[in-house]
Amino acid sequence: MQNVKKIDAFWDSSAMVPLCVGQGPSAFVRAAMRNRSIVVWWATSVEMTSAFSGLLRSGEISQRSFRMALARLAELRKMWIEVQPTEPVRDLAEELVQRHPLRAADAIQLAAALIWSRRHPRRRAFVCFDGRLAEAAGKEGFSVEAL
Repeated sequence: MQNVKKIDAFWDSSAMVPLCVGQGPSAFVRAAMRNRSIVVWWATSVEMTSAFSGLLRSGEISQRSFRMALARLAELRKMWIEVQPTEPVRDLAEELVQRHPLRAADAIQLAAALIWSRRHPRRRAFVCFDGRLAEAAGKEGFSVEAL
């Protein structure tokens, strides 16, 4: 069997949640993940846990599904690469909210991706299911994979 090298891609939490919860885009995300390593922002696990909790509160998932999502998140955390909170991430996020109509958390996600790419996003993948963030990432030069 041929050894396939995984390519790093930055994953927004909007694309990570379906890996843990049986939502519509899950099959797409799993297919996209096959040959990719996952790079995420430092607070992605908090955003994902918040999303799971919201789904539980709204009745969209059961308590059992919530526990399974948390277990899957714990497994993903062992595999992913995390961009840490630094002054360059914060400074760049402040610039991004001036250039694009982004919420603060989305600007931080995009800033983390840009720092990860050393501000050379060409031919770097950005996986995202948030339309506004996907558009901003594309304008910044990422190859956006969105649903």
